[in-house]
This record gives sequence, structure tokens and C-alpha cells, in this order.
Amino acid sequence: MAQEPATRQRFGSSDVLIDELFATTQRLRAFVDGRLREHGASVARLRTLRVLARAGEPLRMRDLAEYVGNAARTTTTIVDSLERDGLVERVRHPTDRRAFLLTLTAQGARCHREAEEYDRAALAVATGALSDTEREQLRTLLGRIRAAVDVDADGADGGGGADGGGDEED
Repeated sequence: MAQEPATRQRFGSSDVLIDELFATTQRLRAFVDGRLREHGASVARLRTLRVLARAGEPLRMRDLAEYVGNAARTTTTIVDSLERDGLVERVRHPTDRRAFLLTLTAQGARCHREAEEYDRAALAVATGALSDTEREQLRTLLGRIRAAVDVDADGADGGGGADGGGDEED
């Protein structure tokens, strides 16, 4: 990884702090995804199962995509895979004949609980070097950055959105 600083200077942002945040996020995501994949799960699948489990009611595909922060097409691909594996089912909407709702199966609920445990364990390893005080400091600092971006997005650029969601595949 001797080339990383040169690559960051060449392709990164104009702020090394932002580069460090982005690199840390990417590495953390890859680390957790690797741990989940050891058990047949992934970050993308867990996020989708998590939203369906926490929603408390069946969701339309477009609502699920919005909550997860993916493009509708990406969410459809993930849901198709979960459905093939028997973890999610599509049920007819009670009042809209054209629409389907998504819900977890019993197997999907079990898979979600197991994947959450693997996720917690991976994140505990990843953040284990931080003391409780350092964790709180980091949360505070990240919150301040998000608040500054939210204020700017809502005001200066006409509300371009700061939710971080998008079209990226998981």
C-alpha cells in the first residue's frame, strides 16, 4: 500500500480529511462485507433485510429502495435474490391490484437475526481499538460534519439533498 498517498493526492478530494473518511468507510464496508460473506450474507442483503424487519409492515419496492438508499433497479436485484433464497416474499397489495408488497419470511427473519450478530461482531472488531470516550468524540465530530452539510444542502445550493443515498450497487 505504499502507493496509497500518491494515489490519494492524484485522485482524491482537495481535503485529506475527506479522503481519510472515504478510505475508512470503504475499508470498513469491505471488512464487514467479508465477515458477512463468510456466513453467506452481505452488507447489501443485510441492509435490505434490516429495513424489512424494522418496518413493522410490508413495504412497496420503491419505499424499500428509498429507505435503503439504493436505486430502484439495485433494490429489485437484491430483492429478487432474497426471494429466490426464500427470505423475502412478494404479496399482493390489498387495495392496488398492480402493486406488490415485500415482507420477510420466517426464514428471512432468522437470517436477518443471524446476519445482525455477524455484523455486530465485525463492527466490534473494527472499532475495538477505540475507548468509549473516543467513540463519543468521533460521533460528535462526524455529527458536526453532517450538520454542516445538511445546513448547506438545505440552504446554499437549493436543497440538493444530503442523504448520501444513490445509485451505487452494494
